[in-house]
Amino acid sequence: MRKQADVAFSMPGGEACGQSPGRPVDLVHLARQTMGDRDLEREVLGLFVQQALSVRDEIAAADAKRRLFLAHGLKGAARGIGAFAVADCAAEIERDPQDGRALKRLGGLIDSVRDFVAAISR
Repeated sequence: MRKQADVAFSMPGGEACGQSPGRPVDLVHLARQTMGDRDLEREVLGLFVQQALSVRDEIAAADAKRRLFLAHGLKGAARGIGAFAVADCAAEIERDPQDGRALKRLGGLIDSVRDFVAAISR
């Protein structure tokens, strides 16, 4: 029989996990990915926020090839920490890099994750 942690790590992108309602980051998923290590959770969240803000600031002005690259990287990182709404939006941008609505929505989702991480880090 497999332990819960084994299942989480067998799905590195969290494909089988759902999003916690009302939270931009699924903290249960994150805890599984970090094996409950709170210091690692804080570090991973901080790195993700830095990456996501960098992508947010660059993606709209990027050419299509760069936009695909940025969206793909963000999608994987977001799934890894449990920011599934960000990951889903990045996947939409991968499918249609010219989708202005998805690009705008992505910025708002990233800001929500940033604000959430700031609130839980106090």
